[in-house]
Amino acid sequence: MPDLPVLAFNAEVRKVYFKLLKEAKVLLAPIKEEPLRYSLIREDKQPITQGTIVHEMVNPLLYLRLECYADNKLGIHYGWELSPVFGDYYNITNPFIRILYKHTMADATSINIEDCIRTDYVMNECSALYEHIEERGCKHHSFALIPYKAKLAKRKLRKVA
Repeated sequence: MPDLPVLAFNAEVRKVYFKLLKEAKVLLAPIKEEPLRYSLIREDKQPITQGTIVHEMVNPLLYLRLECYADNKLGIHYGWELSPVFGDYYNITNPFIRILYKHTMADATSINIEDCIRTDYVMNECSALYEHIEERGCKHHSFALIPYKAKLAKRKLRKVA
């Protein structure tokens, strides 16, 4: 049975992961091209032990995975599709990376979960992974469409005196 510090760590990592997932969906929602708003979702309901993929989102542009590692501690893997600096989707991938680290830095949570970010590999070809899983029949994944939501126009600031 995991000890209390591990349980508290895992609870905080899980909370942050689902916050990241929600914000990733907000970043993807304004994309007009429907195929880029589809995601493959994997959720394992089995008991969480080392090697369990608790949750995974594979999208052609973004990747998030919550997995159990050594000592039954949860970790977050991530990825983004490489794009040119001023490409069409840079405004999605750039903020995604920033929110990932913003929500997991030491002073952002009540428990230091910085080491939950796994960098032993970083996915940088999300579209290829998406196609590979889709071609193999989605044995562990299900399709989910993020509803389109137009991006709100920013208000113009008025000059004051």
